[in-house]
Amino acid sequence: MPVQPLDTPHAPPAAGPYSHAIRAGDWVILSGQGGFDAATGGIAEGVEAQTRHTLANIETVLGDCGVSMTDVAKVTVYLADMDDFAAMNEVYAAAFAGHKPVRTTIQAARLPLDLRVEIEVWAFKPTA
Repeated sequence: MPVQPLDTPHAPPAAGPYSHAIRAGDWVILSGQGGFDAATGGIAEGVEAQTRHTLANIETVLGDCGVSMTDVAKVTVYLADMDDFAAMNEVYAAAFAGHKPVRTTIQAARLPLDLRVEIEVWAFKPTA
């Protein structure tokens, strides 16, 4: 099955020439999402708020693709500063509500648009 870009009409606008999500076989793979506030169109202030908005944006994109947070198998978290780990982790744990996908968290030298956090996910959802 070829890689297929997925329609994500409720997602914040893409910041570049990429798809918010693709289907590759039984996987729905999301591009990294940032802490954009859908109400204002701006970037949320602080790592906690950015993490909340990032995870809400992920949930929106997943919903557009017919999957949910409980289908997420793999998460990669990029932090501008590893000192923000505890604050991000608290918001992250609440958003996943007991679901514990595998995760990698790394500090990135600089994130796009000077974000404090960016998160990408892989969700497993069989096509048949």
